[in-house]
Amino acid sequence: MYENIKKQLFQLKSNKIFEALVVAVIIISALEIGAKTYELPAFANSLTYGLDLFITLFFLIEITIRFIAEDNKKAFFKDGWNVFDTLVVLVSLIPINDSELALLARLVRIFRVLRMISIIPELRTLINSLLKALPQMGYVVLLMFIIFYIYAAVGSYLFADINPFLWDNIATSMLTLFRVMTFEDWTDIQYETMEVYGWSWIYYMTFIFLTAFAFLNMVIGIVINVMDKEGRKVELGQENEAQELGDKEPSITDLQQEIRELKQLILAQQDAERR
Repeated sequence: MYENIKKQLFQLKSNKIFEALVVAVIIISALEIGAKTYELPAFANSLTYGLDLFITLFFLIEITIRFIAEDNKKAFFKDGWNVFDTLVVLVSLIPINDSELALLARLVRIFRVLRMISIIPELRTLINSLLKALPQMGYVVLLMFIIFYIYAAVGSYLFADINPFLWDNIATSMLTLFRVMTFEDWTDIQYETMEVYGWSWIYYMTFIFLTAFAFLNMVIGIVINVMDKEGRKVELGQENEAQELGDKEPSITDLQQEIRELKQLILAQQDAERR
């Protein structure tokens, strides 16, 4: 009986309509969280409270279905996304009102929106690619820090007398350069120094080229490269799976051989009965 229930739950978990329902509930949960940030009338507060109870109960049932439908229960918790979903659901069971952990419960309910990632495979692939790209991006960040440090030291030496608020020391200069890199009113800073050093535009142009353009393209290139590798792995895995399924399917020759063997068994049995 348990195996039948598990089989039915597995079919339910793999059903596209059920997956769409889970996504819809996640979206409703996000809207409910956003609505609570406004001043609502009493009936609306009661409605959101009841809706929160429904969403919490739905997610508890959904994670239970996924757990029961899993053949290997230990492997279920080896998946980081399953662990994340389980923790979010369990912490969501903490009552919001009259509890010392009410703030934690409210914050965790916000993270229920992230369950969208665990439900949609394409989002999981994107996040996994970003995480795998972090080690490579670390070297890019280190090189960017070196460029920032050099330009900040030069700017502090040259422009500290012009505007101490922006160039007083190397730390302040790095914050100013971050403002330049994000293009936040950076031309005002440039024109201020150009009144004293007319050539200072070269300082800003080279810095913007190295940071905002070159490094940004390097980061994008790393992420695209990792995503391309992940996409190829997924396609290779699907091809291998299809090939394995194809190998398991009998060929026409195998079927003909089995039919001959069955005929021989039937004839042998008929001869035995005649005798």
